[in-house]
Amino acid sequence: MATVTSQVHNPKIVSQAEWIAARKEFLAEEKEFTRLRDELSRRRRELPWEKVDKNYAFDGPQGRLALAALFDNRSQLVIYHFMLGPGWKEGCPSCSYLADHFDGMAIHLANRDVTFAAVSHAPYAEIAAFKKRMGWRFHWYSSSASDFNYDFQVSLKPEDEGKPEVYYNYEMAAFPATERPGLSVFFKNPEGQIFHTYSTYARGLDILVGTYNFLDLVPKGRDEAGLKHTMAWVRHHDKYGDNYFVDPNQPYVQPEIAKPETGQFKTAGSSCCSADHHD
Repeated sequence: MATVTSQVHNPKIVSQAEWIAARKEFLAEEKEFTRLRDELSRRRRELPWEKVDKNYAFDGPQGRLALAALFDNRSQLVIYHFMLGPGWKEGCPSCSYLADHFDGMAIHLANRDVTFAAVSHAPYAEIAAFKKRMGWRFHWYSSSASDFNYDFQVSLKPEDEGKPEVYYNYEMAAFPATERPGLSVFFKNPEGQIFHTYSTYARGLDILVGTYNFLDLVPKGRDEAGLKHTMAWVRHHDKYGDNYFVDPNQPYVQPEIAKPETGQFKTAGSSCCSADHHD
């Protein structure tokens, strides 16, 4: 197994008393960060809502569904916008990295009146095939039958093809990939009205990656400083193995796209999860 990792240079070695003193000093900063995060979460819940009036359609194992059906008899719905475009050979490796954290939390969210689902622009048959390969169980739907992905900034609109900048993460920016990551939250009241309460994109998704939270605790951290694409080390979980190798100069390459006329695959050179788009 080969990879690019940094070295831990000259750590300061101290007595236990000095270690505890330094740890307590840093603990005070950690507690302040926790308080600030709690306050930010409170303010997020106080953001205004917008009513969802458009009739979005989704395809899943039960057939065609409306947005209301995705709530699954709960009042709150979290949707992860998973980057799997029409004809893609496989899902985005970075989105797949996040998705490896989804199954275990679904039952806990359900018991807090929250339904979790992923939504992608690819047809449902392509989603189902990749989901089976990965062994995932979470709900995953196709939005190919409606404007849902376009309206929530996560798929390139046909009229935007070739433009130097597109609207993503609430600003115009260069982002040539056809699909983009994000997360959106919805609420359904007793009258059946649906409201969009929150969406986040780019590094706003960072908190969802449990593996990163663990890596942030260890001496080498995420160990991505020497990589042109910060997540170049990430693989689909069925692609790690004895031949695992990380090229530090490798940019992100969008998954291969099938050529409709041949059924073969071509590689798209755009970057969907580059650090340039993750502020």
